[in-house]
Amino acid sequence: MGTEGENVRVIAGRYRLHERIGRGGMGVVWRATDELLGRQVAVKELTLDPSLSADEARNQRERTLREARAVARLHHPHIVVVHDVVVHDERPYIVMELIDGGSLADRVADRGPVDAREAARIGIGLLGALRRAHDAGVLHRDLKPANVLIESGTDRVVLTDFGIAQVAGATTLTENGSFVGSPEYTAPERMSGVRTGPESDLWSLGALLCAVLSGKSPFRRDSLGGILHAVVVDEIRPPAQAGPILPVVRGLLERDPQRRLDAAEAERLLREFLETGRTPRVPAVHPPTQRDLPRRALSLPLRTGPGTAAARDAAGWPVRRPGRGAVVAAALVAAMAGAGVSAAALLMRHGDGGVAPATTAPPHPSAGSGTPGPSTPGSRPGPTVTVTRTAPSAPPAGRTAPAGYRTVRDPQGFSLAVPADFTRSPQGERIFYLSPDPDQTFRLGIRLADPDPGGPLAVLRRSAAEGPSTNPGYRDGTVTGTSHRGYPAALWEFSRRGFTTAEGPRHTYDLCWQEGGRLYEVWLSAPVGKVAKAKEYFDVAVGTFTPG
Repeated sequence: MGTEGENVRVIAGRYRLHERIGRGGMGVVWRATDELLGRQVAVKELTLDPSLSADEARNQRERTLREARAVARLHHPHIVVVHDVVVHDERPYIVMELIDGGSLADRVADRGPVDAREAARIGIGLLGALRRAHDAGVLHRDLKPANVLIESGTDRVVLTDFGIAQVAGATTLTENGSFVGSPEYTAPERMSGVRTGPESDLWSLGALLCAVLSGKSPFRRDSLGGILHAVVVDEIRPPAQAGPILPVVRGLLERDPQRRLDAAEAERLLREFLETGRTPRVPAVHPPTQRDLPRRALSLPLRTGPGTAAARDAAGWPVRRPGRGAVVAAALVAAMAGAGVSAAALLMRHGDGGVAPATTAPPHPSAGSGTPGPSTPGSRPGPTVTVTRTAPSAPPAGRTAPAGYRTVRDPQGFSLAVPADFTRSPQGERIFYLSPDPDQTFRLGIRLADPDPGGPLAVLRRSAAEGPSTNPGYRDGTVTGTSHRGYPAALWEFSRRGFTTAEGPRHTYDLCWQEGGRLYEVWLSAPVGKVAKAKEYFDVAVGTFTPG
């Protein structure tokens, strides 16, 4: 076959390889000469897994050739032209047009991030390429700046490296039962193995736009576990530079693929921005992105899976079913398993990798107390911000606890609905209702106190300020000014690392309000993989809470 050190070698009796011009996870790209037609080309030498048996290697080679030929049928000005697909010494090669220019990743690294107009131009070109590929039943599955070329002299945007593309109805190209792709740019549904469709490429485009605008992917972290957590769990925070095209970026980075902005609408909005210079407005009929839902109204229907509204009983309460938490957990396990890594080990070591000393009491943040609070794993402290939103409204008069819950009248002078199997555990001024499992997976806490002069917002701001010192791996903390049943309120959400290795990462919802001369605080802490069920428990608790 020849070695990398050889100056030239000829494959298929026609293509003379010269210097290597690129290397990726799927192979090596050479500058070459097509001696038959006398033109310069790029030749990609695909790597085969040396551990495969002869039959497995042959099947993989045949799949590679079949799907590469399908990609070769794609003709679009923003898709690299594939001239030929050949086999030499039992190794497949793809012969492509030679683009005189570097990758988009190199451009950003050398010259810095691009402005919003250039990002929109790049986005329009890539959307056209993706629409053409998707119409032909071809998914790219590895869209990232390194796989986009910018032609010198023309600035033409060219999508290349369909090395792990997938053709509808075919087995994944060069895939051997493991996760392939670039995690920072991979859609959450692909990580979970639930589905892969055109929407997954559009998520990758959203991450790419953020990267070229700011210099890095919004999901970049220091470890694979951190990246996976960011993609499927963390709040998505587009960079400030994305402001002029923010509706497009947010629409593409919608975790629910059925609610994700489609290619035609994304292209229309980007063209509108280029023509007017104004931030495009998404039509009112376009559904809000998932990241907007938690802070719009806590009583909004709980989503139990991609594209599905939560089932509810006759009284309107959500039915307890496996929800997004199960999808999140599946995503982390599937993706990490495909990478040959223990999901539990990575998640528990997410962030700085440390483990806090064990604690015997379920922790929770109380106003100004410095007491550890419930939450999830993490790394760096997150910022505290304040906006105004709407909290859950009180349940209609006469509404009873939903199925699977019971109404408790606590000795401390309040009542609320909790899951039927939760048990009461008073701890000083805080009252906990805990799930019955040994790890106390779900921890519902209640605190009653005298009114605070600064109101609920000041209470939770103080707790959030102490978050990094009271919660190991505190991150993504947000304090939101709101109202509850017409009373001033505040909502605090954050994540932390577990206080023990076994506890693992957790997330907390915390609502504080003042009513009838008293301050009330209700919170729910749960593992990040069970946030959907935690959100249900939290909504029911605050929706049925009755003082006195």
